[in-house]
Amino acid sequence: MTKLWRSGVILSAAGLLAGLGNYAFQAIIGRCLDKAEYGYVNSTLGFIGLLGLPLAIASTSVTHYIAHFRATGDEARLQGLLSGCRTFLFRLTLAGSVAAVLLIKPLSSFFHFPRHGLMLVALLCALAGLWGAFVNTLCQGLGWFGRLACITLLMMVLRLSFGTVMVIKYPVAEAGVLASGVALLAYLLWLRWRKELARRSDSVSPWTLEFAQYLAVGGASVVGAYCFTQGDLLVAQRYFSGRDLGLYTAAGLLGRALPMVVGPMLTVLFTSRSGHKTDHALREQLKLLGLYAIGLAAGAAGLLLLRDFWVRLIFGEYTPEAAAMVSRLAITMAFVGLMQAVGTWALASRWLKVALLYGASGLTYWLVLLAWGKSPTVLLQLMPVAAGVAFGVVFVSWLAAMRTSHSRKGPGSTGPA
Repeated sequence: MTKLWRSGVILSAAGLLAGLGNYAFQAIIGRCLDKAEYGYVNSTLGFIGLLGLPLAIASTSVTHYIAHFRATGDEARLQGLLSGCRTFLFRLTLAGSVAAVLLIKPLSSFFHFPRHGLMLVALLCALAGLWGAFVNTLCQGLGWFGRLACITLLMMVLRLSFGTVMVIKYPVAEAGVLASGVALLAYLLWLRWRKELARRSDSVSPWTLEFAQYLAVGGASVVGAYCFTQGDLLVAQRYFSGRDLGLYTAAGLLGRALPMVVGPMLTVLFTSRSGHKTDHALREQLKLLGLYAIGLAAGAAGLLLLRDFWVRLIFGEYTPEAAAMVSRLAITMAFVGLMQAVGTWALASRWLKVALLYGASGLTYWLVLLAWGKSPTVLLQLMPVAAGVAFGVVFVSWLAAMRTSHSRKGPGSTGPA
């Protein structure tokens, strides 16, 4: 299981470098755009994540079963899943395209996006992201973490270089959003490895009732994760405008860095936990979980202590309003990061009740923010309290599931469903 640690460290290091590059990109657009346009860039990126939720839901389930079939040596079902993924992706892309076209106007009106051009760029990025998610799923499920790290770094380079040129020449939000779409070209690296998937062997269809059940629970979990990490951006886009939106999205960007930088460890953990549930694997996975928690705590401390520096880095000047927002966002995202770890563990372990509770908690959290967070002050007061309560509920449920799992006999137990 030494490979588990090595994979986690490699992917996290790549994520850290990519994060630094992306903050350089944020610093450039924070200086080139006025604060309202800067706010539109980041809120639109959150909106793109909303449009990409259907494939994110499917990808989580496919990743779990790829890792499971690969670890158990079930080559027939693994090949059946891999061969079916292409058809599944094609159909989902068509359905997603139609849905996105139909929904983009009412959604943009509800969230008060200012221009149709901005929504058009968001739609193009969302559709490109569907294919990128497919490659990400294969790399994660097959344990190609080194290759995933290369893609991550190349995405950062493309986004930074293209975005810098475009935003300097065209200082509008569309240019900043388009840079994130161009970064998705990094997934074309997959073409170098596609022959490794072209194995000829008997295949068995994995598309069973069990898969459908897991897909539904995985969907709830993915929606919950999105609500916890990105939902506040949509609330801000609906209720805030101008300078308030720009300052809030800058502070939110810093807060979201906490779970984002150490998040690659959860990518490795999900793949490992999906395939291996022996006592030895459990010990190594818990160590990785502990390393994730330490990284999250260290990041929160660094963000709180250096918040003035990070705000100055983005805008090129000290902005006290944004710095004041960072403290509450850091506390909120620390809770969110811990819940992500619990949700990831539960979903990989097939603890379906805990995963459903995590998803329901995320949706409830977002609805609370949407109902009452109509100003930056109120929203920032609500977020840490709501996130703390949600973490307490989910964590207690996770501990109960752990206790039940350990009380069962046999090292291969997957815990309660």
